[in-house]
Amino acid sequence: MSDGVRRVRAGRRTVEVSRPGKVLFPGGDGAAKEYTKGDLVDYYRSVAPFMLPHLRGRPLMLERHPDGLGGPAFMQKNTPEHYPDWITRAEVAKEGGTVTHTVCDSVATLVYLADQACLTLHRWLSRTGHPERPDLMVFDLDPPSASGRPGRTPEDAFAAVREAAWQLRELLDELRLPSAPMTTGSRGLHVTVRLDGRHDFDEVRDFARDVAELLAADHPDRLTTAARKKDRGDRLYLDVQRNGYAQTAVAPYTVRARPGAPVAVPVSWDQLDDPELGSRRWTIADAVDQARTDPWAGVPRRGRALGPARRRLHALRG
Repeated sequence: MSDGVRRVRAGRRTVEVSRPGKVLFPGGDGAAKEYTKGDLVDYYRSVAPFMLPHLRGRPLMLERHPDGLGGPAFMQKNTPEHYPDWITRAEVAKEGGTVTHTVCDSVATLVYLADQACLTLHRWLSRTGHPERPDLMVFDLDPPSASGRPGRTPEDAFAAVREAAWQLRELLDELRLPSAPMTTGSRGLHVTVRLDGRHDFDEVRDFARDVAELLAADHPDRLTTAARKKDRGDRLYLDVQRNGYAQTAVAPYTVRARPGAPVAVPVSWDQLDDPELGSRRWTIADAVDQARTDPWAGVPRRGRALGPARRRLHALRG
């Protein structure tokens, strides 16, 4: 390292990291630990073998914090012209034109994005070859705020998330759709279903909404599909809005812009019953350890079609 620059070997390339000692996650408050840009780079380089399969071929929206958590932040869709030509780009349609997203398909790209103070990678649910046809469906389990009810703790909120996740899994199992849970590194949990990529976003979102509405109808006192916060009360929100064209969901193993650098981490269904589990259970200090356990090993890699599942759902709805 010299003149505030560190050269990092990343796969076949060497990437220059400027100001690696710059603090991106200040410590001090509570138990939050301080982390630098160099720490972020080291984390993303070490987790790359486990993270890249979830990123390859997918347009990204990048959440950048050039001055760390205490400074301004912005969401980046279009790839800047100064990015190296070896970084993959994907031009996709938007209303009135196109946008050229960054695609992360190498360790070097992941390290370069960390150097750009990209803390969080938000991925599309479809791939560049067929951007209008998702091969993932995501249910976002969003708990009510702990601050909205006196005496309610974050642990209470996550208990509601855990219960809702199991109820959702049971319903998806009835529909013969294998599912996989992931902590978000923020407040809730994502439950992901792999699809065969034959359906467009409208079909997938409509199906996800029907599933969520059936589950909420069975548990109206605890679950809701109401988009407006004022209509949810003290119920957990089953959010399916990420299942839309150009919408995104946080990628597995991505860092979140929260004190202590928590990470969105895949978990097995068995782990969901761990009383120590919370949405911010892992940070950049230990998320790689969880990744090495291959928590989604039991989830079939082949995506499912929604036609048979829709017929089963129709039968359940009567």
